[in-house]
Amino acid sequence: MQLQDSIVNIISTYDNAGKYLDSNAITNIKKYFDTADTRLGIVKIINANSSLIIQQASSQLFERNPELIRPSGNAYTTRRYAACLRDIDYYLRYASYSIVANDTSVLSSRVLAGLKDTYNSLGVPLASIVTLLELLKELIKEKTKNINDAHKYIDEPFLYMMKILCENDV
Repeated sequence: MQLQDSIVNIISTYDNAGKYLDSNAITNIKKYFDTADTRLGIVKIINANSSLIIQQASSQLFERNPELIRPSGNAYTTRRYAACLRDIDYYLRYASYSIVANDTSVLSSRVLAGLKDTYNSLGVPLASIVTLLELLKELIKEKTKNINDAHKYIDEPFLYMMKILCENDV
């Protein structure tokens, strides 16, 4: 699946219906462009601080859930710990794509598809993943507090991932 954005989704909807863009579609497209500077500002900060955000989120996660790094924990051993950091990077990177695109579909197709089943089969507690996503969201909000309305665009991808992971679980 290709990456989508709000504009592609709007145009696809109208194209599939064989309709011209109406005032609602044009308003939504205008909103996408009007908020682009905010969304890009957030992503610039994420990009510049990604290593620090990952380090802080993982430290806070393991402080809250020390059982993850104890023997038999899901992040115990160097290999598992590295896999955990890799996954944190995936969440952060794809959340940034979602923020730029102003669309969560990339999260469904690239991050969440099959992930819940994989984690369940490996015994990874989904509650820890939800905690991690909350930590990432709050760390990014803190780093972008000087950007007006940043929280609106930061909340969406993280809350979406948390919702999908929590459905019928946690």
